[in-house]
Amino acid sequence: MKKEHMTMLSLFLIPLMLFSACGAPSAPPPVETESSVQVQPTEQVRPVEGVPGPAELLYQGQASMRIVTDEGKVIYIDPYVGEGYDLPADLILVTHAHYDHNGVDRIENRNPDCQVITWKEAIQNGEHQVFDLGYVTVEAVEAGYNRWHDVSECVGYVLTFSNGKSIYVTGDTSTTEQMADMAEMGIDYAFFCCDGVFNMGLEEAVEAAKLVGAKHNIPYHVTARNDVFFDRTLAEQFNVENRLILDIGETLLVE
Repeated sequence: MKKEHMTMLSLFLIPLMLFSACGAPSAPPPVETESSVQVQPTEQVRPVEGVPGPAELLYQGQASMRIVTDEGKVIYIDPYVGEGYDLPADLILVTHAHYDHNGVDRIENRNPDCQVITWKEAIQNGEHQVFDLGYVTVEAVEAGYNRWHDVSECVGYVLTFSNGKSIYVTGDTSTTEQMADMAEMGIDYAFFCCDGVFNMGLEEAVEAAKLVGAKHNIPYHVTARNDVFFDRTLAEQFNVENRLILDIGETLLVE
């Protein structure tokens, strides 16, 4: 009887062992975390036919920047310092006459139809103008409101590109009356001056950013020193939600 019991037990165990070795599912492989996955940037920015791509913005220091649109148009804003003035200009924007915003002569390489828009063209008969250039729409907005910057001789600009994305550059300013209405513009990237000497300081710039309500808030023109054109330590004191910091020479895709 004992022998028969052992035989039956063996007949039961053999198939069970075979099933365990061959048919049982193996343990799942370890899941990679997001930080370990190698993202291919080219896949992320692959252009879609018929859909405008982002403009590329190069921050040059102080209030200077260069923008290359999806159409290949080159825009310089408040030229003064930094590298990257080699590309032929299609549009030069100047917010006001001060030397650290108005180095237009530095841009020698210009396309034949290059346009220069300064505060003089941007304010006509007391009205701030809008310029629809096809590849970009430039809307002049108020700037000034302090003893060094007269509102009639200073402007900021809101640029809207062919993909619908927009940037706002304050130029030199304190808080303006118009800022309270600018949230309606749905601005994507806003650059706020905050040197605290000739313009609003960091705390006032934070309040201005709250008024404007842009999706990303970027400090620039953070010092009034002639030998320092960007101070990251000061920029990091721009304590506002959705802050984005660009160092000199860094680029931003306006998307």
